Amino acid sequence: MSTLHGGPDALGVPRWDFSINANACGPAPAAWRAVQAADATRYPDPGYRALRDALAALHGVEAHRIVLAGSASEFIVRLSVAIAHQAPGAAVHGPRPGYGDYAAAARAAGLVSAASPCQAVLIWHTQPGSPEGRSSPLPEGTPGALRVVDCAYAPLRLHGEAPPLPADAWTLWSPNKALGLTGVRGAYAVAPAAGLHDHALHRRLEALAPSWVLGAHAVAMLDAWAHRETQQWVRDSLATLRHWKAAQLAGCDALGWACEPSDTPFFVAHWPDAAPPPAQLLPRLRERGLKLRDAASLGRPGAVRVSVQPPAAQQALAVLWRELVPQAPAVEGRR
Repeated sequence: MSTLHGGPDALGVPRWDFSINANACGPAPAAWRAVQAADATRYPDPGYRALRDALAALHGVEAHRIVLAGSASEFIVRLSVAIAHQAPGAAVHGPRPGYGDYAAAARAAGLVSAASPCQAVLIWHTQPGSPEGRSSPLPEGTPGALRVVDCAYAPLRLHGEAPPLPADAWTLWSPNKALGLTGVRGAYAVAPAAGLHDHALHRRLEALAPSWVLGAHAVAMLDAWAHRETQQWVRDSLATLRHWKAAQLAGCDALGWACEPSDTPFFVAHWPDAAPPPAQLLPRLRERGLKLRDAASLGRPGAVRVSVQPPAAQQALAVLWRELVPQAPAVEGRR
């Protein structure tokens, strides 16, 4: 798949990276220590029994309901293939705008896009969503449709409450964003309780997984994620992110940007009409070490998705913007 993503690119690691939604307070210390101490000289337990038990305890479920994945994207692909085996050519519905891998995985598996959740066999939903960082109820769909809630940003919710989830929905967790460790790939899904999901599909998902779907570093990260110390660090980081977000929104307003409300440490922004469009200006910013995410690939052409970053990065954004867009408005006290 050729889906676009934020983060490092052919120019290397951006000095100031507003293009990815990782927790800017990270890395989480306990998780980072665990990853650094991981024994990469040996295979993990191929059954991942201890890890399944730890994740099951975190969510208060039985261990057999934990489906491990190489990453959230790997699970999206694997589930799409499993659905295609069960119902060739079935329809899939995903959030619009939203993460491009849902649609890309469906196309690769020979599935088709549904115009409405009521036409879909598989329904993807992100809670909170991206790029907007807002929440909405899980679509109903038709009886028997498989519904999966991607909870990638749920631990980073800064405001509001998540809508309740129905008991028959799957949840998908990729904690590397909340931990500030996006370079470590590892995720898991939680299946519904017995009697509320397709056991044949569950077995097919496990059968489609490659041997050792998680390496030693992913095991270490996910195990640390399940520990109380790490969960507390993530919760504590939210206060800092709220403070940084308030300052960043004020700074963007001073530049003349229009920022949409969000519940997360990222948001969608629109530049003043006098500024060059993202397709022209983003490469120039990138050459100077700053990266923003063009929201066009997420279904919002003409806008950018901006992650919350520390004060030094915010200052760099303001300086570079005024260099490249000299007609940007100046606000007293924010020059």
